Amino acid sequence: MSEQLQENLPNVIAELEKKCLENPQSVTAFHHLGLVYMKAGRAEEAIKALEKAVEIDPLNGDAMINLGAIHFGRGDLDKAQELNEKAISVHPEGAQAYANLGLIWQQRSELEKALEAYEKASQFDPKLATVWMNLTSLLTMKGDDQRALAAARKGLELDPDSPLGHNNLAVALYFSGEYATASRHLEKAKELGYSVDPNFAARLKEKLV
Repeated sequence: MSEQLQENLPNVIAELEKKCLENPQSVTAFHHLGLVYMKAGRAEEAIKALEKAVEIDPLNGDAMINLGAIHFGRGDLDKAQELNEKAISVHPEGAQAYANLGLIWQQRSELEKALEAYEKASQFDPKLATVWMNLTSLLTMKGDDQRALAAARKGLELDPDSPLGHNNLAVALYFSGEYATASRHLEKAKELGYSVDPNFAARLKEKLV
């Protein structure tokens, strides 16, 4: 978050809190307030604001997804799953909710369920770069090297400046035997600020000797 935005957050919060008081049935005001609370690191208040948005509009899938993100960040996978599944129930083609479920299943080492969720997310929104990046790591874990490489390339194509994207492609290229190209992408990931796995970097270096 930029320093200027951080400094302006109190004013934005005060303005949105005022709007919520003036119009206690405004879904937009409560939803935006919840998002700004999230940016400010005020999780409890963010939860209350987003829950109010859902109370006013039970079909507000975006608010459910954002609530799920908070609970996921706190390690409450059950609550995060419940909220994303609820979001899907009101918007069956919600790519982000499926992407989030994929990450939840991956955290639980339920790889087949994670794969199914990521595939649905990519079907509904093939331009969601994070889905392809998460799918890359999942396919790598499963040992499906060629599909992992294809997913890594797709993710980086959609977000060329992603540090994670370059790291993922480096890993996928390594397992495909393309060591020199893997090294270039790993160096790019470092340049972009990614904390690369030193063990992987050492193994890749050995392959280049």
